[in-house]
Amino acid sequence: MAGTTGTPGTPRVLRAMNDRAALDLLLEHGPLSRTRIGKLTGLSKPTASQLLARLEAAGLVRVTGTSEGRPGPNAQLYAVDPGAAYAAGLDVTPHRIRAAVADVTGRTVGAYELPTPGRRTAARSAAPARQAAAPAPVVQQVTDALDGAVKAAGLARSDVHRLVIGTPGAFDPNTGRLRYASHLPGWHSPTLLDDLAAALPMPVEYENDVNLAAIAEQRLGAARGHADFVLLWNQEGLGAALVLGGRLHRGWTGGAGEVGFLPVPGTPLVRQVTKANSGGYQELAGSQAIPKLARELGIAVPSGPYTEAATTLVARAADHAGGPHRELLQTYATRLATGLASLVSVLDPELVVLSGSALTAGGEVLRALVQAELEELAAARPRLVVGDVHEHPVLRGALESALAATRDEVFDTSR
Repeated sequence: MAGTTGTPGTPRVLRAMNDRAALDLLLEHGPLSRTRIGKLTGLSKPTASQLLARLEAAGLVRVTGTSEGRPGPNAQLYAVDPGAAYAAGLDVTPHRIRAAVADVTGRTVGAYELPTPGRRTAARSAAPARQAAAPAPVVQQVTDALDGAVKAAGLARSDVHRLVIGTPGAFDPNTGRLRYASHLPGWHSPTLLDDLAAALPMPVEYENDVNLAAIAEQRLGAARGHADFVLLWNQEGLGAALVLGGRLHRGWTGGAGEVGFLPVPGTPLVRQVTKANSGGYQELAGSQAIPKLARELGIAVPSGPYTEAATTLVARAADHAGGPHRELLQTYATRLATGLASLVSVLDPELVVLSGSALTAGGEVLRALVQAELEELAAARPRLVVGDVHEHPVLRGALESALAATRDEVFDTSR
């Protein structure tokens, strides 16, 4: 009916909409027959046949086999062609850059991890300064990490349609400079974004690491189907991501969710963001507070970085029914709820997702304790859940973000 209106381009737009609907169904369900696609989209068999022929000619779908076990002749099964496009993500911390490449279906096809020793490593070195190797410039670190993942995928850098880079803090959209992440050496140059754009052949986007963890949970995990939720993250730093009306809320300078600096009663008031992993809520409930609390309770603290020690301590405490380990977990839950109460009182979210290794290690035991404490402190009573995306959630969120934009571009057959 729309094709009889005489509006130029209308049939093409409708075809493109049908094409995208079919591609999304194939991504969701996997291989489908022409008949099944027709039923799911509401298209007639001839129209579905034309659609699939069009998508196959465009290199977006391919025949992957035939249906079996049903009466009548076997039907051809169609699936999205994984090689139609590729996207990449980077998860950046002061100590390493983790990179991955995914095909358009979302399957990771290459990964690479690049250690990036920072200022703390250099400061501990007893070697003379003239013998210490200077860290590689950030642009080289990014390209080396990306190239490592691309090589592992058997691709070339030019095969990647889009790259999303996740970092602590956020790039201020007003200045283009990284804020809230003084502990990330080399990333604060005023020309950094321009330098990266010149070095990379694909569009590059930048996002806060905790926001990317929220995207992963929204697309793949515990927050699927929820339009309003808060993700509380605790790993190397304590932070939050705010999703309102289904979209990330980043704030005027990109700093929405930097709750580590939230003033909390009983903790030092940090007047300036000058120290990494500092601030009232961070000092109260961040990962570095857990080993200190354990020592006060007479619990042996594992050696190694504080993040790993905190994760181990929380996991052990969740396995103990009583004694100092249970006191550790209860105190930790109270501290978490103290800061979380401010967030939920202002935002009144439907859901709070607990993510980051220092939270997920506590599992259901910690979740229940925080839920009970929060209900004592705040009038709003959102449901708390533990995040479902356990393996590299920041990197997974970067890939999901890059894939969403890539699919919008590649799957648009009206162009």
